[in-house]
Amino acid sequence: MADDRTRLRRTFDTAAGLYQQARPEYPAELFDALVALAGLRPGDRLLEVGCATGKASLPLARRGFALTCVELGASLADLARRNLSGFAAEVITADFETWQPPAGSRFDLVFAATAWHWIDPALRYRKAWELLRPGGHLAFWGAMHVFPDNGDPFFSEIQDVYNAIGEGLHDDWRWTRPGELADERAEMQQDGLFTGAVIRHFDWEVRYTAARYIQLLDTFSGHIAMADWQRDRLYGEITRRLAARPGGLLRRHWGAALHVARRAG
Repeated sequence: MADDRTRLRRTFDTAAGLYQQARPEYPAELFDALVALAGLRPGDRLLEVGCATGKASLPLARRGFALTCVELGASLADLARRNLSGFAAEVITADFETWQPPAGSRFDLVFAATAWHWIDPALRYRKAWELLRPGGHLAFWGAMHVFPDNGDPFFSEIQDVYNAIGEGLHDDWRWTRPGELADERAEMQQDGLFTGAVIRHFDWEVRYTAARYIQLLDTFSGHIAMADWQRDRLYGEITRRLAARPGGLLRRHWGAALHVARRAG
């Protein structure tokens, strides 16, 4: 698992050019909740873990926060610097596990958007605790595929192609409904480093053409790591099947579980 995590998290840098346009925007309501739950005020110092091109950084920079962003991928970090130009933001190319800030630096918030699960679980909570000021907060969330009752059947229908190319769902896979994303509050608090953990769920829908959906898939580690023949077969079927639909669109529902906890001690 650790080897897979190390290998796959480095694949995102190869898709840096697609990431900003293909990945979804997070809802404004999520940032409203983050600011309220963490008690943030303009000028507060925020540390982002794995900023990619700045999908979550920009909305917070626009709200007047000072950001330090740590990003493993050099190409992603370069794009983040461009996107954050003109704001109080610094982007550092490094891995979070070994990066050290200037002596005495402490942050009001350490956060990760769709990146926390890539950080070594043996180190991430302790490292975040060390980087926060007393009373500071840790927050993380993702952008996950969720499946409401009225969701698009395309995703279950296309599973026959994933099976045919050897990329079928694991036996323990389940179609997660909105509001049912994993609750990691117990994990946040298990070592006594964080307290008062809360969770808020957010759901939204994006409509995709075949071309836009394939661009999105090309930013996912599992699809980046596929062999060319696998992607060709899969993407050809996606294009063919959506072309047969009136309007040629699919609906993908996204979900995010915002977790926020306060530094203990």
